[in-house]
Amino acid sequence: MQKIIVYGAGGHAKAVIDTIEKAGIYQIEGILDGYKPVGTTFYGYDILGDESWLSSNLSTVSSGIAAIGDNWTRAKVVATIKEKHPHFSFITAIHPTASIAKGAQIGHGTVVMAGCVINSDTLVGDHCVMYTQSSADHDSKLGEFVTLAPKACTGGNVSIGEYSVLSLGANVIHGRTIGEHAVIGAGSTVLTDIPAYTIAYGTPARAIRARERGERYL
Repeated sequence: MQKIIVYGAGGHAKAVIDTIEKAGIYQIEGILDGYKPVGTTFYGYDILGDESWLSSNLSTVSSGIAAIGDNWTRAKVVATIKEKHPHFSFITAIHPTASIAKGAQIGHGTVVMAGCVINSDTLVGDHCVMYTQSSADHDSKLGEFVTLAPKACTGGNVSIGEYSVLSLGANVIHGRTIGEHAVIGAGSTVLTDIPAYTIAYGTPARAIRARERGERYL
């Protein structure tokens, strides 16, 4: 069984670890997190250090996943690891109860949690998060570092730009486009295209204000 590390020791990391354990494909060697003391444990695994731990251990562990909930923070962690360790590879974690249809493609570093549905010919980019019971219908496209919160749902032929978020229970009807770095509020229904760098919510969802690049949403 391939050994991996998980970067992150927060609530989101617990859900990622559960997905990895349930899949039964990888063996978690330990946790990397710069804010936790080395030698302590998190969710049953040792805290090994931060990303610098990889420098002396790449011969035994050269793969893993960034288990950080916020899209922008996750991207910064991924960039740091890639810069320091160009040969490090990011795994894809898929819960065994997820439904992945024919023709669907899922990028590296992406986690697909329990009960998710990814339908025919949908493309999910690198380092995305699809939380419990979220779904992306046929021929949709999710850019890199996109998050679908629990029970968020898209119709067919939906495009979601990189770093964007569908919050809890948000729905997007078929054929709509959501630009990059956008956030759709919880329980919203998207009936029209949503511009990039926009926070939108309501039914129908309407633009509320602009959003800055890298602005936290959690």
